[in-house]
Amino acid sequence: MKTIAVINGPNLNRLGTREPEVYGSATLKDLEERLSAEAKALGVEIQFHQSNHEGTLVDLFGQLADEGVEGVVLNGAAYTHTSVALRDAISASGIRVVEVHISNIYSREAFRKHSYTAPVCEGVITGLGFNGYSYALKQLAT
Repeated sequence: MKTIAVINGPNLNRLGTREPEVYGSATLKDLEERLSAEAKALGVEIQFHQSNHEGTLVDLFGQLADEGVEGVVLNGAAYTHTSVALRDAISASGIRVVEVHISNIYSREAFRKHSYTAPVCEGVITGLGFNGYSYALKQLAT
C-alpha cells in the first residue's frame, strides 16, 4: 500500500486560533481527521508531521525517503519563502511532493510570493483552504 505523509511547518499547530480571518477556524486535528478519511477512501496509508523547527523538517525528508514514503503533501509555511535547506532536502529525497498553502500567497505580503520549494515540487496549490490538501492527496495517490 502506498504511503503519503502530510508535513506542516511552523505555526500550523496553531490553526483554529492563529489569524482565523486568514486561515479559518478549523484546527490541525480537524485537517488530519479529514485527510485520514480521504486516504482510507483512496486506499493509501497516511502519516502526519508538524514542526516549528527547520532542521526537524529537513531531517524528516531523509527519514521519509529511507522509509519508502512515496508522496508528501507539504505546507512549509514560512520556510517556503526562506529555506534553501528545505528545498535541498526535498530535492535530495526523491519523493513526489505537492506544495500547499491554505491562503493565497500571491494576494498577501510581497515576501510570500516567492517559494524556494516550488521548483522541486510536482505542483503547488495555494489559496483553496483545506481543499488544497485534499487535491494534493488525490494527486499523490495516483
